[in-house]
Amino acid sequence: MLKLVDVSFSADTERGKKDILKNIDLESGDGFTVVTGPNGGGKSSLAKVISGLYRPTSGRIFWKGQDVTDLNITERAKAGISYAFQQPVRFKGITVKDLIKVASGKELNVSEACEYLSAVGLCARDYIDREVNASLSGGELKRIEIATVLARNTDFAVFDEPEAGIDLWSFNSLIKVFEQMRERTHGAIMIISHQERILEIADRIVVISGGKVEKQGTKDEILPGLMYDRTCPRLDGINS
Repeated sequence: MLKLVDVSFSADTERGKKDILKNIDLESGDGFTVVTGPNGGGKSSLAKVISGLYRPTSGRIFWKGQDVTDLNITERAKAGISYAFQQPVRFKGITVKDLIKVASGKELNVSEACEYLSAVGLCARDYIDREVNASLSGGELKRIEIATVLARNTDFAVFDEPEAGIDLWSFNSLIKVFEQMRERTHGAIMIISHQERILEIADRIVVISGGKVEKQGTKDEILPGLMYDRTCPRLDGINS
């Protein structure tokens, strides 16, 4: 489905150009792919490159055989690639119902919008008319954002560290939501994470360190080695 060929990405810093991603070759098909690795290894930059927020310095990105390298995030969303931010955006004055309607790209009645909230474990009547603002907790915002991803019904969804900024109870609920998504979705999902419980629900794991793909394969092939390497300095922080 998704294929990256020799993709590199450099960013301007106060000290000059910094190479963030280096010659990434990667394929992701149906099911759950989890991209993991140490902090600063390039995981989030990879998510942004895939979604169209960042444009690669070199290399090509293919989606269903089509070259989408030059498409921006809106164009890629229309092509079928969704992106969920590490820190969900708050929208003062916009209700949850309106946000789900916008995400779906079509007219939805209240009952249809509520189905998406129920799918992520939220009581629809308590949230449907609330504003997407600071009154919502991090865990609530994460689940609402996942509801919008479901409403978009795209073939590929990228979640950038969905566990960031939420408490343990919300994290446990989030795991259940992803497990349910794994059962109900027929598309592909990529999660950027270093949490062991998310790694355990993966079909495929990609390890990125120093901007390069160190290893990739099925969960059974990769996960045992990651658990063994927890004390390895290069992977320090992978389960923090």
